[in-house]
Amino acid sequence: MWNVLLSFSGLLALIQLLFLPFFPESPPYLLLQKGDKAGCLKAMKQLWGEGNYHTEFDDMMKEKAVTKGIKIMNVLEVLKEPSVYPQLSTMLLLLLSLQFCGLSATANLQESIIPYVSLGVAISELVSVIFCSSIIDRFGRRILLWGGYLLMALILVLLETSLLLGDQFLWMRYCSVVLIFLFLIAYGIGP
Repeated sequence: MWNVLLSFSGLLALIQLLFLPFFPESPPYLLLQKGDKAGCLKAMKQLWGEGNYHTEFDDMMKEKAVTKGIKIMNVLEVLKEPSVYPQLSTMLLLLLSLQFCGLSATANLQESIIPYVSLGVAISELVSVIFCSSIIDRFGRRILLWGGYLLMALILVLLETSLLLGDQFLWMRYCSVVLIFLFLIAYGIGP
């Protein structure tokens, strides 16, 4: 019943994807990253209802003034910064724990290949985190969520197909493994 379980997560992703256009962008993102004051105030009204949000807006403007001279670091600069080592080690432990999630068991592979698939799962998660952290400021969270959910939905359809055809064509099992890796990368980039 793995196919039903995977389909359920795809259904939840589809529901979230359908509702995503109705949510505004984050007000701090609009103001601090994009410099869109009107969009920030509009998003605040959409999120919190009608009201006077000048205090919150002023706080964000102060934060913008404080961070104006601060350079946004790229991935390599962050990795070289010693103050982020505790957070980085926590993130790596979480990523490495994904190899125990059981997703690699869905491909119905030989036991001798499963350790390599588990290693591939961990590498896929690491690649997605590095890739996402390097593009999130350029595209914003909404586009990454949209793209991630769309890719996840497409990959789950292809994965379901490859699982159904896995008994007829042995090479389809390896396609399932590749699709699992792609699913994890899409998940890491989006949601």
